[in-house]
Amino acid sequence: MPPSSAKAVIEFRGVSKRYGVGAVGLDQATFAVDRGEFVFLVGATGSGKSTLMRLLIKELEPDAGMIRVAGHDLAEIVRNRVPYYRRNLGVVFQDFKLLPNRTVHDNVAYALQVTGRTRREIRDKVPDILRLTGLSTKLHNFPDELSGGEQQRVSIARAFVNHPPLLLADEPTGNLDPETSIGIMQLLYRINRTGTTVLVATHDQTMVDKMRRRVIELREGRVVRDEATGLYTRDESTREFALRLRNDAPQAPEHL
Repeated sequence: MPPSSAKAVIEFRGVSKRYGVGAVGLDQATFAVDRGEFVFLVGATGSGKSTLMRLLIKELEPDAGMIRVAGHDLAEIVRNRVPYYRRNLGVVFQDFKLLPNRTVHDNVAYALQVTGRTRREIRDKVPDILRLTGLSTKLHNFPDELSGGEQQRVSIARAFVNHPPLLLADEPTGNLDPETSIGIMQLLYRINRTGTTVLVATHDQTMVDKMRRRVIELREGRVVRDEATGLYTRDESTREFALRLRNDAPQAPEHL
């Protein structure tokens, strides 16, 4: 097995997880994600994507193997330090998990409050992140007053407001229409361009094909594909990126 990379933000080395008799979550999964990468995690339902994500946030513990995040062995993080570890990750869920009785501003500010930021830091940071995510005009709205795409943007703003080194997104476009999905991917790409490593678990194969980023595919808990697709310009702007996604439709085959 190759030595650990100093650049690796995520490192799985022979990781296995089983549920009861015969149910495989992960089976000897080995891969590394370097600092600044944008990676898709794909696979059918039951392939192990959710298990992998839950292991990364220490909701589950592996049965075998080693997991490192930003150079830290997760097995060495004791139970009472797990909340602190999670505060240093950005996590985006398909169902948003917003606080229904708090405004957009307060949902995002909450992520700063739990990490002990001062009122002045919160006052400075929240408007900046709302501008970045296109929510400046929605700061006083409650979640039930927003569209699905806007709610997902709030979820991403909350995940990124602490500028974590790693952002995990679990099916971030699962309930959204194609145009809204492009906007969400454009936002995740903008975050990635700031230096944050992004790992997206998704079933949206069309979006994966258009994005042309690295793809790790799971099948029955095993890594069956790890493909770096370099068919894109690394320094493309977010505007160019979104334009390419909208225009990069599959071409119909020519008739003979």
